[in-house]
Amino acid sequence: MRRGFTLLELLIVIIIVGVMATLGLSQYAQVVERSRGAEARQIMGQLRSVCAAIYMEQENTARCTANGGAALGLSGGQAAGVTIPSTACNTSHFFRYTVVGANNTARGNEGINITALRCAANGKVPNAAGNARNISLWSDYLTGQSDWFSPNGY
Repeated sequence: MRRGFTLLELLIVIIIVGVMATLGLSQYAQVVERSRGAEARQIMGQLRSVCAAIYMEQENTARCTANGGAALGLSGGQAAGVTIPSTACNTSHFFRYTVVGANNTARGNEGINITALRCAANGKVPNAAGNARNISLWSDYLTGQSDWFSPNGY
């Protein structure tokens, strides 16, 4: 009597393993993409804190948004010594950032809207669908309220 697996049993095991691997890879890509959103949330929190310090000193957020957020440390992406890209994506970040004033408060210029736009170039895989994957943070320094918005599950 010979002991072993039949060809049919081996084929069934291979098919089951293949289906599990396929499902696992698609879930893995989603988890990796969500973890990349952590970069944006962390940097946006830092930008909000720096702007809060500027607001406490000057009682408005005009300096936060001037020159594309230069006072917050944002620049044109590839500039030497700058770590947070704004107008262009660079190889060290998965997002680029913009800061604009949110002038819908009672006393005027006391809020900002920070947006992180997903980079889809420079080998940032899995490639996002351009600017469709983004995160926004709105902060009102008069009331102390902040709201996060992300239409794509970051």
